Amino acid sequence: MKPTDILILSNGPGEVTTWVRPVVKALREIFGEDRSQVRISVMLSPCPHATGQEAAIARRYPEVDRVQSSEHFFSFLLWGKTVDHWDWRKEGVVLFLGGDQFYPVLVGQRLGYRTMIYAEWEARWYRWIDHFGVMNESVIEGIPAAYRHKLTVVGDLMADVNPPNTVNLAALAKTPQIAILPGSKPGKLMQGVPLCLAIAQAVYHENPQTRFILPVAPTLDLPTLASFADPHQNPLVMKMGGVTAQLVIPSLDSHQSPWLETPEGLQVELISQFPAHDRLCQCCLALTTVGANTAELGALGIPMIVLLPTQQLDAMRTWDGIPGILANLPFIGGTLAKAINAMVLKQGRLFAWPNLWAQEEIVPELVGELQAADVAQLVLNWLNNPTQLQQIRDRLMQVRGKPGAAQQIATTLKKQLILSQSS
Repeated sequence: MKPTDILILSNGPGEVTTWVRPVVKALREIFGEDRSQVRISVMLSPCPHATGQEAAIARRYPEVDRVQSSEHFFSFLLWGKTVDHWDWRKEGVVLFLGGDQFYPVLVGQRLGYRTMIYAEWEARWYRWIDHFGVMNESVIEGIPAAYRHKLTVVGDLMADVNPPNTVNLAALAKTPQIAILPGSKPGKLMQGVPLCLAIAQAVYHENPQTRFILPVAPTLDLPTLASFADPHQNPLVMKMGGVTAQLVIPSLDSHQSPWLETPEGLQVELISQFPAHDRLCQCCLALTTVGANTAELGALGIPMIVLLPTQQLDAMRTWDGIPGILANLPFIGGTLAKAINAMVLKQGRLFAWPNLWAQEEIVPELVGELQAADVAQLVLNWLNNPTQLQQIRDRLMQVRGKPGAAQQIATTLKKQLILSQSS
């Protein structure tokens, strides 16, 4: 094979961590480690959910050779030059793993590379894209017959997290461990951290043997996370149940993880390991906000309670597209965010990915001015009814996507490269 460039286009934290990561591993398994033959670059485009740490995360992947952050994306589209003046090999493929599906059309034309898109729900620009790897057959059904040869079912990248082991939820419920996933963006953390702490405190009061873990997003440092449990730095703490917590970092020789500790003695272990699938699979349930984390939990078969608090309607400003842009406008963004959030929540739509997959509420989505005591009672009811937990887990396993997508994408991409070099 001739020396080749694989350019991956991606954008937000969910895509970089749950799509790019397994795909670059699969690409190296197929193409090998010889960078003089196959070089993998990641180029990020702007995203309303971005934290600013996506490029740093991608640079940690040993399979990746070059990364460009999102602020330089549009200058590349305009002028064709990267900020670090990357060179490009004659042969290559542009692989889309997040962002606007029109971007690979533009980038592929500029570089003269074949193009491939991973499409979860909809395949766009099929006249100009060379090939698609799609999640399931339903994506193909909406494409004209003349273009369907361009689409291959590869499976669900969200299901390429570590396959869940057989878990005895009844045993876990006797010595329960609960995961807390409040999100990674300030708009979610401002409400999610204090609310989840208040719920955990109420559960702990009734069931002191319960343990709690909080997998820390790779885009978040511990002091910043802890600041959302401090009423002096987060005014919503008192609105969300009034439970405060301090960050505790043990000595290096103790081999303990850091934790958040409340005045009442509740400790929430902070898991910096990423991804934290092994620890998550030891949990009987999770408290989570909406986002890619619901897909990850669903793929792992972990029952969850999805929290959408509305105590501060203008705090949620991470919608996609035009609503996200309007909600983040200076001066009027807060007012617009309240109106947008109120409108969206009144629609009664489903938000959690497992519920969207099934088109029914497998896991509860709690919307409104949530009270910690009420949610804690639901948690306690689940802990006292492991059969119900098992039923939810079984249903999650039924609707999770077909695994193996990363390997299928890598295999399909290799075929595109062969076509490119034979033409």
